Amino acid sequence: MHPFIGDLSDKSLEELQKTISSLTNKLTFAGRTGNRALINQILMALDNYKAAYAAKMDEMVKKQNIDSLINIQKQVK
Repeated sequence: MHPFIGDLSDKSLEELQKTISSLTNKLTFAGRTGNRALINQILMALDNYKAAYAAKMDEMVKKQNIDSLINIQKQVK
């Protein structure tokens, strides 16, 4: 976890995805320059944003209650 990134729960999925894309581009640049310290900082930030994105997606799936929408039980005739 990056120490300077606060609570991301107030961010929307779109905002999180936009930041993840931006950080990924910056990571590519840092990799080209060989700046290991910058790479480590960006990776920590990416971990935070990806975790927040995954948590939002999990929450959204739980709200949709997918288990009740799909019946996968075998019917006996």
